[in-house]
Amino acid sequence: MKLRIDLKAKSSQEWIDTVMADFDSFLQDHANCERKASGMAMSFVAKFPDRLEIIPELIDTAVEELEHFRDVYAIMQSKGIQLPHKIEKDFYMEDLIKVCRSGREERFMDRLLLASLVETRGAERFKMVYEALPEGDLKKFYHRLWASEAKHGEIFVDMALHYFDKEEVYNRLDEMNEAEAEILRALPLKPALH
Repeated sequence: MKLRIDLKAKSSQEWIDTVMADFDSFLQDHANCERKASGMAMSFVAKFPDRLEIIPELIDTAVEELEHFRDVYAIMQSKGIQLPHKIEKDFYMEDLIKVCRSGREERFMDRLLLASLVETRGAERFKMVYEALPEGDLKKFYHRLWASEAKHGEIFVDMALHYFDKEEVYNRLDEMNEAEAEILRALPLKPALH
């Protein structure tokens, strides 16, 4: 059974060029994304406390994302970069959430699959950042993140398969993957993860 997602659209060279031209802003956005990812994992625990099979893994994921936030924040501190006072609107996430269905079970599946897509996109982009950075600690850090986010992309698909039919999960994942590609293509270029 395949858990890894093959994204329908690749991130552009223009995106990584934009990131590398303003890496300080990228770090600020990256820190915010890690905070939100930790919160998202814990929101599943809060909203679906009856899903006992996945709670331990959700907690582990939330902790790992919070550790990533700590690590990015330490990099920012070493460079004299502050956290922004306000988290900007994330149109990518807003548009992906609009794709999610509204029934309790449908929304649960869709939010798990959304998390998989977001983590898989993060892995793809962290790999691009890693490849663009010069040798050194920052390059090593983004190499580690790339591996971690790729794993998270698979975790959420596996969670969905605990509760839903395999064919239903993969059909819906394919639909959402198409939508994610369209959303990505419409995003303006900025030094941000999405």
